[in-house]
Amino acid sequence: MPGLMKLDALKAGVEDGTIDTVLACIVDMQGRLMGKRFHAQHFVSSAWEETHCCNYLLATDLEMATPDGYASTSWQSGYGDYVMKPDLTTIRPMPWLDGTVMVLCDVLDHHNHEPISHSPRAVLKRQIARCEAMGLTPVMATELEFFLFGQSFAEIAKGGYRNLTPISGYNEDYSILQTSREEHVMRPLRNHLYAAGIPIENSKGEAEAGQEELNIKYGPALDTADFHTIAKHATKEIADQQGHAASFLPKWHPDRVGSSAHVHQSLWKDGSNAFHDPAGDHGMSDLMRHYMAGLIKYAPDMTVFMAPYINSYKRFSKGTFAPTKTVWSVDNRTAGFRLCGADTKGVRVECRIPGSDMNPYLAQAAQLAAGLAGIEDKLDLQPPTTGDVYEAQRVSEIPRTLRDALATLSGSAMLRSAMGEDVIDHYTRAAEWEIEEFDKAVTDYEIARGFERA
Repeated sequence: MPGLMKLDALKAGVEDGTIDTVLACIVDMQGRLMGKRFHAQHFVSSAWEETHCCNYLLATDLEMATPDGYASTSWQSGYGDYVMKPDLTTIRPMPWLDGTVMVLCDVLDHHNHEPISHSPRAVLKRQIARCEAMGLTPVMATELEFFLFGQSFAEIAKGGYRNLTPISGYNEDYSILQTSREEHVMRPLRNHLYAAGIPIENSKGEAEAGQEELNIKYGPALDTADFHTIAKHATKEIADQQGHAASFLPKWHPDRVGSSAHVHQSLWKDGSNAFHDPAGDHGMSDLMRHYMAGLIKYAPDMTVFMAPYINSYKRFSKGTFAPTKTVWSVDNRTAGFRLCGADTKGVRVECRIPGSDMNPYLAQAAQLAAGLAGIEDKLDLQPPTTGDVYEAQRVSEIPRTLRDALATLSGSAMLRSAMGEDVIDHYTRAAEWEIEEFDKAVTDYEIARGFERA
């Protein structure tokens, strides 16, 4: 039963007893799958039309706290319901869970059934619609980087998240020997996701001990975000089944490189890559040049959507393959934006700013908004930066803290116009809350540094 399913196929699986559970999931602000486990017979009888969830699911933090300050929901308004509307085109098996299929749901207003504007799928759909109005189709791909640890999630939590031990003892970038030792996790991950209709290309060791990368074939932007979210969820579940923890924390150790989620992107028209012009420099069309100029100009505005937490900014460090500058270069992994496939029909831009903790819907939507602004304003693309971009002078920097990125997001006229005032206010509140919570924390660093000597 590989790949996507129709509702009729789901009903047949329920009737013959091969399917007994349906996961109905929304994507929350953090990019996690949240929802309900339905008895499959009830789902095919009625819940396939709609079900409900508390509206606090789009106004919580990683700990499921319910901060004040959101216009959409609050204790004062009583935390009512949202409608979870199953997108039946996303029904797929989850082969690593017995007898289980899942469906992604759009989030609608309980009263008028209009999309909730700040729900991640709706945010991305709005930017896709803008592209389509211009006769363009956004095509994207994401890379998923993460760390595997020798211990399980439960063991690590019991130990207070100290003394973490990666699954390998050395940098395993492209190593076949070391990654063979990890196939008890990575092989079922690749195969189960492929059976679930996720077009997995490959996995590989990344540039640190215990670090992995999973690559999924490019596709339409909404599919790419759906695939990324499901794959991230599956990675954690399958690793846990094998007694290991998989972490998408961007920077888990000060002396080790971080984990990213690079986003490759192009715009297509009439089935062809509209970024390609064989007569242009590096095979780039004028459309692509304007789009890239928009990405670069508005990179500081959209950084919160690519680096949403305090920890996200610890990754931006010289000499780690994580960028620090918002410039572009040709096939150069030290730049914030890398031109890939130069002088070919596959020419595209890779944004290297997002960390592994990004919400792919929000990150892709922000990048589309920036690129479309570049097209609409016909922005000029400056010449590429060459050499070691970490050493480049007089070029724009990526915001170095969440506090800095919050200021650029809050003041972004472009994103407020493209995404809506309400959406930007919602996600600036989310960033404010992350800062407020961290500001109250007393860290191990502070205690060790000042306990005796202060």
